[in-house]
Amino acid sequence: MSAPPLQRVLLCVCGGVAAYKAVEVVRRLRDHGIDVQVVVTENAQRFVGATTFQAVSGHPVRTSLWDEAAEAAMGHIELARWPDAIVIAPATANTLAKLAHGFADDLVSTLCLATTSPIFVAPAMNHRMWLHAATQSNIDTLKSRGVVVVGPGVGAQACGETGPGRMSEPSEIVDALVGAAR
Repeated sequence: MSAPPLQRVLLCVCGGVAAYKAVEVVRRLRDHGIDVQVVVTENAQRFVGATTFQAVSGHPVRTSLWDEAAEAAMGHIELARWPDAIVIAPATANTLAKLAHGFADDLVSTLCLATTSPIFVAPAMNHRMWLHAATQSNIDTLKSRGVVVVGPGVGAQACGETGPGRMSEPSEIVDALVGAAR
């Protein structure tokens, strides 16, 4: 028995320079006929503005747990129920730690605790952060809970160093999502 087709994806974008690649993730998902809503963290907006994601997704972008219009009706719970899958790209070391330890102090971490949909993470960080024992322990915890980890890749990083920690390419992230739904 195959999984139902992927129709709705919630893309959560965290604050790292790789956030620019998330725009391409939206575009490629839309090319597959998938409806995409985007949530961006406060720090993600320092790299790519919500207006860009709204333009490519066709939906208003959620930026805060404290959106008065949405939260009057418990909008974060409704949003957590909406997707067939959640993908966090880029997934920072901070966000991975929050998810592994059950924190819910922002919209992204709250949505992940409130959903029953599969969660995919595409880590992106400096290679030393990625290789740190705490990050690896958090990744192991998330995998044990069924979170799918896509990447990271190995190569040149924005900091000028080289190693594991590059966010996977948008095509690889989309292939993982679409492939899991087959």
